[in-house]
Amino acid sequence: MKNVLIYNQNETKVLKIFLAQDGYQVLVAKELKDVVARVGEKDVHLVVMDIDFPKNDGVEHLKEIRKADKMPIIVLSANDTERMKIAALNAGADDYVINPYHPLEFMARINCQFRRYTQLANMRDNIDRIYRVDELVIDDVLRKVTVAGKEVSLTPIEYKILRLLVKERGKVLSIGQIYESIWNMQAIGADNTIAVHIRHIREKIERNPKEPHYLKVVWGTGYKVG
Repeated sequence: MKNVLIYNQNETKVLKIFLAQDGYQVLVAKELKDVVARVGEKDVHLVVMDIDFPKNDGVEHLKEIRKADKMPIIVLSANDTERMKIAALNAGADDYVINPYHPLEFMARINCQFRRYTQLANMRDNIDRIYRVDELVIDDVLRKVTVAGKEVSLTPIEYKILRLLVKERGKVLSIGQIYESIWNMQAIGADNTIAVHIRHIREKIERNPKEPHYLKVVWGTGYKVG
């Protein structure tokens, strides 16, 4: 669901019609402070707001919203002065639409900002799934492991074990913890199974498997990376 939060005293009803026709769910804030309060909630993906008020132009509120979240913010205002446009954009607005506006152009701007935000969110998700320890890199999107830029071929089980240890970098995991995490069953007589996989992983990622840099044993406890 694509959710848009609106604060605009004059255009809310009209905007709800345009947005609903394009498949957006519309949420309405009655006061500007409500916009600030709701930013960061999972059900808000884009904000449309007016900052042109007699007593408070809303620029400071806009700054608060931008500090709290990276979601797109579109200012819709009857104030067409360069001063106000510049102030809004400098405060964190992604776009500034002057009222009166053409409905099709306005929706094109909405769709553009939402598309860009979605693409950036996907990029961030992918970046969060790349794990690095010195020259060892695990790309969990492509399920690829490289050491010093050279791709390493691991079996699915070896990959899962290495990824688990890298994600828990610095933490010692017991044989039981590793086995139960990978096989989802109680670790009974798992010592030899894990030891064999660890040895194979070392042979593939370590320059000297007998003196491992990445995958280390903590005698009597388990294994760790780092």
